[in-house]
Amino acid sequence: MPKTLEKARKAIAKKRGGAIEALHAKSRDSRRLHKAQVRDDRLEKMSEARRKRDQPLITRIAFFQEATRENENKPLELSAIQKKIAEFCHQHDEEYHEMKRARRQGRPPSAREDLLRMKMEALHKEERDGFYLPDLTNEKTTEMLDRWDGNWAFLTNLTWVKIQSSGRSAPASFPPQTN
Repeated sequence: MPKTLEKARKAIAKKRGGAIEALHAKSRDSRRLHKAQVRDDRLEKMSEARRKRDQPLITRIAFFQEATRENENKPLELSAIQKKIAEFCHQHDEEYHEMKRARRQGRPPSAREDLLRMKMEALHKEERDGFYLPDLTNEKTTEMLDRWDGNWAFLTNLTWVKIQSSGRSAPASFPPQTN
C-alpha cells in the first residue's frame, strides 16, 4: 500500500502545528498533498495491473503444487508431468462446450465464451510448443514448491523448464518471456 500521502500529511501537520483542514486551495501544501494522492493512486493502479497480469501464472503454479503434494512431494516422472499438463490445458473444455451447446443457433458467442476459447487456444499452443512450469523432476524444486505460499518473489528460487509435447525438456528463466 503506497504511503506517500500519509507521509506528506504528517509532515505538513508537523510544520503547521497540528490541523491541516484549513489549507488554501492553491497553497504549496495543498498541491503537495494532491501530488502525493495522485502518486498513491497511480502506484495502486500499477500494482493491481501487475497482480492481474501475474494471476494466471500463480494459478498454474498452485495447480502443480497440488500435483506434487498428491505425490508426497517426490519428483514426478516426465510422463506424469505431461498428464498433469494435459489436465491443466483441458480444464476449461467442459465449460466451453456447455456454453456452446447452450447458445441458440445463429447467435454470436458470448464474451465469456470467446475468452474461454482464446484461453484454451493459448494453452494448447503452449502445450505443443513448450509448457512453462517449475522443474517437477528435481527433488529440491518440489520441496521448495511445497513451501511456496503464493508469494511472487519466492518463485525466483525455483528451477524452471519448458516441456514440449514431444517430451523434450529445456531450461527456462523466471519470469517467463512473453512474445
